[in-house]
Amino acid sequence: MQIEKTALEGVIILTPARFGDHRGFFSESWSKARLTEAGLDLPEFVQDNHSMSAQVGTLRGLHYQSPPHAQAKLVRCGRGRLFDVAVDIRRGSPTYGHWTGAELSFENGRQLWVPAGFLHGFVTQEPDTEIIYKCTDHYAPDCDGAVRWDSCGIDWPLDGAAPVLSAKDEAAPSLDSFDSPFTYEGPAKGSTQ
Repeated sequence: MQIEKTALEGVIILTPARFGDHRGFFSESWSKARLTEAGLDLPEFVQDNHSMSAQVGTLRGLHYQSPPHAQAKLVRCGRGRLFDVAVDIRRGSPTYGHWTGAELSFENGRQLWVPAGFLHGFVTQEPDTEIIYKCTDHYAPDCDGAVRWDSCGIDWPLDGAAPVLSAKDEAAPSLDSFDSPFTYEGPAKGSTQ
């Protein structure tokens, strides 16, 4: 298991080993034991989600789930390719409003750990892209929220095209008018820093 730090404390990239032969490959996409051996203690996961976006340029986000049902996510790409981002929205954080992103694809096998207190979103870069992610809390509609995708200074790889958005994401408030329910309390759970 390869573990890479990002520019945001607590947000990390995990790349599980792949063992291949003429048939294809095998990989442990999630192993608590392997992460513990590497010094990483992530919270318990209670729900797995899987979505597919048919069109290139489908942008989902920027989403969060507020306390008391805040979610952290371990995100990977099951098919295709996407650009995945996390934005720090913890009031008082030295990196509040900063973002980091990583390309996740079926080919590279990378995963992004997005702790609670961060917005999450992605844009697809190939047709029929699938995203699979583990969550640390169940979906709670009354805690579901979003921030406008283009209000955080993210350099989305859209090649000048307008993204394909949901009505919810199109109507989300901008970051500068957003009252975050999260407060910075030191290094995020799962941080290796």
